[in-house]
Amino acid sequence: MESRELPVDGWHKVVHFTDEKTGLNAIISVHDATLGPACGGCRIFPYENFEAALEDVKNLSRGMTFKNALGGIPFGGGKAVIIADAKKDKTPELLRSFGEAVASLDGLYYTAEDSGVTEADMQTIRSVTKYAAGIDAGGVGGNPSPFTSRGVWRGVQAAARHKLGAQSLKGVRVAILGVGAVGMELGRLIHEEGGELVVADVNQAAVDEACDRFGATAVAPEDAIAADVDVFAPCALGGSINKDSIDRLKAKIVAGAANNQLKTRDMDQNLFDRGVLYAPDYVINAAGVISVGLEILGTWTEDGLSKRIDKIDDTLTNIFKRADEDKRPTGAIADVMALEAIARGKEAA
Repeated sequence: MESRELPVDGWHKVVHFTDEKTGLNAIISVHDATLGPACGGCRIFPYENFEAALEDVKNLSRGMTFKNALGGIPFGGGKAVIIADAKKDKTPELLRSFGEAVASLDGLYYTAEDSGVTEADMQTIRSVTKYAAGIDAGGVGGNPSPFTSRGVWRGVQAAARHKLGAQSLKGVRVAILGVGAVGMELGRLIHEEGGELVVADVNQAAVDEACDRFGATAVAPEDAIAADVDVFAPCALGGSINKDSIDRLKAKIVAGAANNQLKTRDMDQNLFDRGVLYAPDYVINAAGVISVGLEILGTWTEDGLSKRIDKIDDTLTNIFKRADEDKRPTGAIADVMALEAIARGKEAA
């Protein structure tokens, strides 16, 4: 295996790993390690080029820094991407090679599931490094997706209460873009509370399942943002809120599970100017990494995790109120609060 550290201003360490024998082509990005070793998932995706992969892993790892800080776990921000097609290129040999890459960082970075990576894959990675989490051990920890869904559901409730005055999601219309593991479970929770669903995904089988189970209405992925709903919930890949799509947005709330929902940082101000309430992505989708963090620390309990997930409601409510008071976008307020948490960590060190 070959590795080379990439000079990236503002990031603690970014390393490119390649292994010709196994086909590994991966980047591990550690944005910040002030609060502890970096923690964040590994994504397998067929990026168009290396530069696209690098930009994605940089943005994702930066988001993890803020996510972990506001999630109250003692970890910095990190992320990994493997440039490959998870359906065609993923092999046990490639996964073990990635595990060796993780191990070479000597605990600077803990990995877990993200798009294209399953709990079984994590087991394979774990066979060559102890710095892998998101693995069920007798009912402790495991795949973080269900926990992420519950946290996003609580966040949607908080946003609907603040923006719409809704004390429950009964009758609230929600468009979910991406009904994979997280989006499907989110749909179930909203449906069982009485919410009405519009769903979209490139996977037609997943759309059909959501329609059958939840009585959802299906739309094309490119039309989900234009659905006549109260809440737009991006739960696929990032960048759904961008200069080309924002004029089509009809919802008054953006609250979903995807990372990096805003293609560019100015979209935060743009949503604010339009009167759209944005639930910052790294706050609302933090439950999965909170579970992983507690698993790594050895303090995971079902009751303890549930209480932490429910606090996502409180954190978002505080962000919304502070944004109203300061007349500033919610994303900017969340950034400030995360930096305050990191600063407290520096003082305590």
